[in-house]
Amino acid sequence: MPTYDYRCESCGYEFERFQSITEDSLKGCPKCEGAVKRLIGAGAGIIFKGSGFYQTDYKSSGPKCGDTSAKKPSACERSDNCPCAE
Repeated sequence: MPTYDYRCESCGYEFERFQSITEDSLKGCPKCEGAVKRLIGAGAGIIFKGSGFYQTDYKSSGPKCGDTSAKKPSACERSDNCPCAE
C-alpha cells in the first residue's frame, strides 16, 4: 500500500497517509478541516539488494564492439554498424 502526500489549501499543512490504491482521497485537513489536495510524488527509488553488479557478470565469450584489445576487428558482435570494422 502506497503512502500519499496531501497539502491543505487553507492552512498549507502537509501530511502523509498510508492508503490503499482503491481508497478515495482524503477530503479534509486534520488540523483545520479545510479542503486538501493530493500531491504528486516522485515515487519510491529503486533498491538493489545483494552484493552488487560487476563487470564480470553476464560476460560474453567474444570481444565487444570498439574493444581496442581485440586482435580481429571483424570479430565484433555488430560488425555492420561497428566503427572498428573496416
